[in-house]
Amino acid sequence: MTTEEKLSLYEDFSKRNSIDPEFYERYDVKRGLRNADGTGVVAGITKISNVHGYVISEGDKQPIEGKLTYRGYDIRDLVNTVAEQDRFGFEEVAYLLLAGDLPDEQQLSYFQARIDEERELPQNFTSDMIMKSPSVNIMNQLERSTSILYSYDKFAESETSEHEIDTAISLISKLPRIMVLSYYAKRASFFGESMIMHRYIPGQSTAETILSMLRPNREFTHEEAAMLDIMLMLHAEHGGGNNSTFACRVLSSSGTDPYSSYCAAIGSLKGPKHGGANIKVTEMQDEIKGHVADWSDEGQVADYLRRIVRKEACDHTGLIYGMGHAVYTLSDPRAEICKKYAGRLAAGTAYEEEFQLLKTIDKLAPEIIAETKGDSKQICANVDMYSGFVYSMLGIPRDLFTPLFACSRITGWAAHRFEELVSGKRIIRPAYKSIETERSI
Repeated sequence: MTTEEKLSLYEDFSKRNSIDPEFYERYDVKRGLRNADGTGVVAGITKISNVHGYVISEGDKQPIEGKLTYRGYDIRDLVNTVAEQDRFGFEEVAYLLLAGDLPDEQQLSYFQARIDEERELPQNFTSDMIMKSPSVNIMNQLERSTSILYSYDKFAESETSEHEIDTAISLISKLPRIMVLSYYAKRASFFGESMIMHRYIPGQSTAETILSMLRPNREFTHEEAAMLDIMLMLHAEHGGGNNSTFACRVLSSSGTDPYSSYCAAIGSLKGPKHGGANIKVTEMQDEIKGHVADWSDEGQVADYLRRIVRKEACDHTGLIYGMGHAVYTLSDPRAEICKKYAGRLAAGTAYEEEFQLLKTIDKLAPEIIAETKGDSKQICANVDMYSGFVYSMLGIPRDLFTPLFACSRITGWAAHRFEELVSGKRIIRPAYKSIETERSI
């Protein structure tokens, strides 16, 4: 290709693909499927979960305390119940999302056994698909591995409900193992570190399995596993409108196989505006920790937050990551739960000072954003304000922050796929208004 030919293709990329914002207003286009007040365009109906953060009163959006329900059960009640009874709850939540009801003792035992027996990967899968082709980003490896598992499924194109359920259980079971193996394959290939390949231990919960396979010495405390279990519960589901779940529904509506639908969801979750946001939050918190001399001094913290909002610090976007949400206004219930249990785990440890810093950012950010930008919009901390901190306390590397999210959210994706297959009945096909002008050759 000559230089001139290349330049004609590569030059002015932004100019060639830009559309005057005036057109969006003229044709009342809902960019991002959002209404003018920030609420989402209603694109479907679901019985799986409800994400509630505001009410519309006489046409105006009114902030309220956030509430998240799974199949009608408040996430606070689900988490607090298992915490009070000192047991693991992710598998129970997964069953609830897939089956529609909480399991009884026998049903839960059967479901846990099914997850246990599905942990095994196909023969040579680890060596051929993970070790020989490591990925810089573990999310891409999860997506690729999910796609490859299609090839090992003799009934991959089956459209029965039994196959849908079996595939979901298989991925709920296998993704955590693929995640850890992919992490060590990356470390070995790109950084010359040891390739650790622990076997899973039958009978362990998903949270215990992750920590057991991830840690070189396989040791962890019950409190650490319980904290990770809570995080898995919090991330399992968040309504049909979030980007990755909607992506899963879009592909499911076309009639494609489950593996393809879940691959789309994983690809979506990777994005920094979605699941990948927890990395941006952690990077911002690192910068604040490095530039604020006294973390306990609210004045110093506030000064640096003002610099961030004025685009003088951090990544110069003016954003305080971990603040604000598309639905929640006064509070994000996931963030409140995460903060509650993270505080207990951090108490009396080297992480306690850092936890207090995050609470200070949480407290000061809304008023600083309002005073600096002159924006009276009600905002609150979202779950990402604390999730990365929790993972750091658990010794989980940043490479796995978003993959952990995927290992949990596969349950919600599966539930929404089931619902789309049964009730959707129409391929999702929104319209785009063309503003091109006709030309003659």
